[in-house]
Amino acid sequence: QVQPMESGGGSVQVGGSLRLSCVVSGYRGSSYCMYWFRQAQGKGREVVASIDTTGITRYADFAIGRFTISKDNANNTGYLQMNGLKPEDTAKYYCATDSRCRSPPNSWGQGTQVIVSS
Repeated sequence: QVQPMESGGGSVQVGGSLRLSCVVSGYRGSSYCMYWFRQAQGKGREVVASIDTTGITRYADFAIGRFTISKDNANNTGYLQMNGLKPEDTAKYYCATDSRCRSPPNSWGQGTQVIVSS
């Protein structure tokens, strides 16, 4: 059973950076899509970024120019580099994976909290 595991969340001041990591097991090579979602308190879940099996990336509008998703297939680890953080980026961030790149993906981590303070 695939179980993504996130790490790297924390508290940061406005304008700061964080790198979230997502370790996965159960896949071979690049044969899965990886997604980062987030959910702020009292709000719905929203997609942040995704990377497919060929390395093509997609971003939500709010993430363009500030966030970068990447995937190290050799180590089954994905990353979300977040720069220029804003208070509105405060949320719980979830890594999700799917071998068929379905939406919604079928394997989810427990999430890691990001707090951006001014």
